Amino acid sequence: MRDCNPSTQLSRIKGTGRGRSTHLHSNAGSVMSAVEQQPADASLSSNSSSSFEVIEADAANKYEAVVPHWFYCKVTDSRERWIPFSTQDSEKLEAAQKMRKDDEELVVPISGGRYDVHLKQRQCYAVYWEEEVSEVRRCTWFYKGEKDNKYVPYLESFSEELEEAYMIAVTLDEWKKKLESPNREIIILHNPKLMVHYHPVTVSDDWGSSSAEQGRPRTVKRGVENISVDIHSGEPEQIDHLVFVVHGIGPACDIRFRSIIQCVNDFRAVSLSMLQAHFKKAQEQQQIGRVEFLPVNWHSRLHSTGVDVDLERITLPSINRLRHFINDTILDVFFYNSATYCQTIVDTVASEMNRLYLLFLQRNPDYKGRVSIAGHSLGSLILFDLLTNQKASSEDEDGKEKESQTGARHGADASSVKEILEKLKLSEYSTVFEKERMDRQALLLCTEQNLKDMGIPLGPRMKILHYISSERETQDSNHWAQIIAGNSGEGRTESESSAGPGSAGSRSSGRNCPYPDVSLGQVSANYPQLIYKPAIFFAFGSPIGMFLTVRGVKRIDPSYSLPTCKGFFNIFHPN
Repeated sequence: MRDCNPSTQLSRIKGTGRGRSTHLHSNAGSVMSAVEQQPADASLSSNSSSSFEVIEADAANKYEAVVPHWFYCKVTDSRERWIPFSTQDSEKLEAAQKMRKDDEELVVPISGGRYDVHLKQRQCYAVYWEEEVSEVRRCTWFYKGEKDNKYVPYLESFSEELEEAYMIAVTLDEWKKKLESPNREIIILHNPKLMVHYHPVTVSDDWGSSSAEQGRPRTVKRGVENISVDIHSGEPEQIDHLVFVVHGIGPACDIRFRSIIQCVNDFRAVSLSMLQAHFKKAQEQQQIGRVEFLPVNWHSRLHSTGVDVDLERITLPSINRLRHFINDTILDVFFYNSATYCQTIVDTVASEMNRLYLLFLQRNPDYKGRVSIAGHSLGSLILFDLLTNQKASSEDEDGKEKESQTGARHGADASSVKEILEKLKLSEYSTVFEKERMDRQALLLCTEQNLKDMGIPLGPRMKILHYISSERETQDSNHWAQIIAGNSGEGRTESESSAGPGSAGSRSSGRNCPYPDVSLGQVSANYPQLIYKPAIFFAFGSPIGMFLTVRGVKRIDPSYSLPTCKGFFNIFHPN
């Protein structure tokens, strides 16, 4: 037998859940008709009140809470642009927001771990590079902007007011709701499909007083699904490979004058689209992850040394823009061929790649993939010289072979500092070097300033610097002899290959300078060591061939390989 008790029906209706408004409305109608047919008796007053509760429950079920989406603000040329986080990142932020306690500071990694969102501060920070802090907002209500017609999110506090007004309007079916924003702007809720936003316009009359009038209305939207915005699903969490990208000359990296960070972002996006296009099934089955690309910036560090101030003093005022463009870009090539600034560049590149690698491992402790490096334009030459001067570990077969060859060529390597000083007739300074615990390797790293600090007089100091210079030239000649295979079939010796016509080895002999140019024109620098062995070296638009030719290299031995990096891909466009 059917139960006609309104309270029982109310409990049944409450259990139906959302998305069943039609069914709830028919139930509420049947309850109302049943109540109207009851005699007007005092004993039924409780049942009557229950029936009104059913009506209220029915009306309330027409309202569904808005689904929030998280955005961040990007400021370009003093203009704000609100960009949505990916669906994956927005859900992570929303979950963290619901779990957050008032006294707890939560940091949520987003965008593949390249950014951190400080939830309480509502701010987003870049992890691996320097970037302006972005404002973050949990967005539910939007209005159309004035200039670009992009939707702009309201403040979170005012969005809550709008949502409350909307809920009351839907529940009571009473519209024409009028609200005033903190900026004294007027929002009118005409109906669920028509909601407008008015900016106040101030008009002055003849008496100098002003009155606020309503300007042109703008569309108001509730929920991110009602605005036209491209929201990406997100990136795979798993990282299979890490690539560091080193830029070329100048602060801009392409013809659109974008920074290295923007260009690498595009590179990463193209890589993701290629993976989804060609390995979609493997990605869906989580057999593969993604490739992470991180930018390495050396230009800003170089130009923070004060060199720009020096250049400004000698830059002529005519054709101002062209001269400053040259100072910012093409002169980087000359800087790299200067012993002073070359050292700054290679130190910056190596230290930045080491720093990024350690930071990446700290944030991804379970990473088991390999590391590769890529260089564009002058950046590829910097990486080539850096990799050429890496020292192979003792367990590498090539390293063992190289060590044995070096030992054969340098029978005097084992000579002590005392023997060297005796050879130079400077035995009286042996105690000074013993006190500093100086061995032969440390001696070859000494500069003139180091010898001055040790109290070595000018005459002996010049003799020692001349010895250091000669030994460095010998080592550099043997190093480049492995790269050059010039006319090896005709019986050309290593010494002839490394000190041929026009080579820097022959030009720089006899110098007393502690930092001579090495053979074949390469600037001598103390090349830092990377703390990892790159798997692949990619060169894009590379001038390596041109620079090696200028340095005097005719051809590279096909059997030559970089000491710690076995793979080398020189990628160029034939035109």
